[in-house]
Amino acid sequence: MLCCICKEKDATVHLTQIAGDKMQKVDLCEECAKHKGVNDPAGFSLADLLLGLGASQELEQAAGGTELKCPKCGFTQADFKKAGRLGCAECYTTFADGLEGLLKTMHKGTRHTGKVPLALQQSRDLAERLKSLQKKLTKAVEDENFEQAALLRDEIKQLSSKPGNVATA
Repeated sequence: MLCCICKEKDATVHLTQIAGDKMQKVDLCEECAKHKGVNDPAGFSLADLLLGLGASQELEQAAGGTELKCPKCGFTQADFKKAGRLGCAECYTTFADGLEGLLKTMHKGTRHTGKVPLALQQSRDLAERLKSLQKKLTKAVEDENFEQAALLRDEIKQLSSKPGNVATA
């Protein structure tokens, strides 16, 4: 098993953190373990390793050396460093400067976009397409463009008649 940090040497130090019902593992080579202070429990923070190696330093730098504290829950940078997670939704606003850089290194972006099952996305796309075609059809009839209206009607009928599709027009 390779070291989680350098990804070159074999991991000889294996750390496991259990918080509630979740378990997180970090595998380190001896050199990286020494560098991160694993041998010195006072200087070691598992949250730093799990959250991108230095998350708490980014938060401290963003605060300009002063200890930020969440006005809603009282969570501090030290609490974040210790626990590896924030206390409440307001913490994201309070610690925003340090978290933005941290999230960019961990994820594709800084905003959660979520995922949609493929079938649901296709269904939504079809519903939007049918709605658009229906508006165009109404406009064509109002403008007395009956040739265009007939083409739009046929396209709506074709899309609505596909297996598994429910006609919304």
